Amino acid sequence: MNVVLIKNLMNHLGEEVVVNGWLYNKRGSGKIQFLIIRDGSGITQGVVTKAERPELFEKAKEITQESSIQVTGVVQQNTKSPGGYELQLMNIEVVSMAEKYPISLKKHGVDFLADRRHLWIRTPRQSAILRIRSEVEMAVREFFYQRDFIQADSPIITPAACEGTTTLFEIDYHGEKAYLSQSGQLYLEAAAMALGRVYCFGPTFRAEKSKTRRHLLEFWMIEAEAAFMDFEENLKLQEEMVYHIIQRVLERRKADLITLGRDITKLEAVKLPFPRISYTEAVEILNKEGHQFTWGDDFGAPDETLISNKYDSPVFIHRFPTDIKAFYMKPDPQDGKVVLGADLLAPEGYGEIIGGGQRIDDIQLLEQRLEEHKLPREAFEWYLDLRLYGSVPHSGFGLGLERTIAWICGLEHVRESIPFPRTLHRLYP
Repeated sequence: MNVVLIKNLMNHLGEEVVVNGWLYNKRGSGKIQFLIIRDGSGITQGVVTKAERPELFEKAKEITQESSIQVTGVVQQNTKSPGGYELQLMNIEVVSMAEKYPISLKKHGVDFLADRRHLWIRTPRQSAILRIRSEVEMAVREFFYQRDFIQADSPIITPAACEGTTTLFEIDYHGEKAYLSQSGQLYLEAAAMALGRVYCFGPTFRAEKSKTRRHLLEFWMIEAEAAFMDFEENLKLQEEMVYHIIQRVLERRKADLITLGRDITKLEAVKLPFPRISYTEAVEILNKEGHQFTWGDDFGAPDETLISNKYDSPVFIHRFPTDIKAFYMKPDPQDGKVVLGADLLAPEGYGEIIGGGQRIDDIQLLEQRLEEHKLPREAFEWYLDLRLYGSVPHSGFGLGLERTIAWICGLEHVRESIPFPRTLHRLYP
């Protein structure tokens, strides 16, 4: 007997198949029972009537919410059924009868659901988000593979900061001070000098005491570095990657976007090339719109939202002041007050999804920057070595996976974009 996934029922019309899954919901009357079944790939309904199968009808009535079941039935088309197909049930095997399920189908508060995140992810909405997350991850790997980038994983435990020392999770590494990684970038730069084009994909950590809808303490970053890649080539690579992600999600996960109630036209409106404005132009826009903003300050969420709302596609803000960017950012040869760096802001107020730029390739300037940022030279000796042995112009960027997914899915809070979020004061489950 064919065991099939619910998402593939359309390929077995009129056939008798087996589906393994869980009972998401149940409704019926004295004559007919509808079992709403989920298996992770989708949702369908199984139908059994009392007149045709009285014993199976009584068995169906006893099955509790979230019990694991194996059902056998004939696939039929039904536009009223979830997914457009249903099973005329011939047999039901209960694998495990569930206890009274704590998450009923009524509306629950956020804290109640967050405490039960391990169960909350079973709901259609949360499952749809996680399927889209998986699609985004696959799209990224596909994008880099097609462009001859090599995946080079960076360490999670590091001896030094990458983005600054104020948001580090410090750990005891057998008596030595170490930190959870904020970024794999520095190690990727080393890998790029060996392999040319590289990327890494893994968790990063920021000990930020933030409660905004955009922040997590643990999030996943997709980072890329390439030797002999300049600033303009870097921006082009970023926009092509984001566009590729959007197109793949629209092609393969449209049903999940519909489940989320996402306005798909907003994603379809994303076009290449993405608009670009300088930091100075952004400051002028903010002041013109009534935001009192001083050149040299960093943008806050309201500032980013105002700017991004002017565009249908993500927008690059480039050439930030040197003083507010990381030590490794290369100054603009035309204006040393700004760097060859850019942030990519998502539309609809979702904020920065990519930060990147060209890296300093001159050892003397890099040494000067380390001193200005009061970073310990001994922790960066290996990083300085990269400028001693065959230094080349190189660039890279990092994309925050959860913010990108939040934008694509139209989520109110980034915590829904990861299976088990780590936020301020929440470590469970």
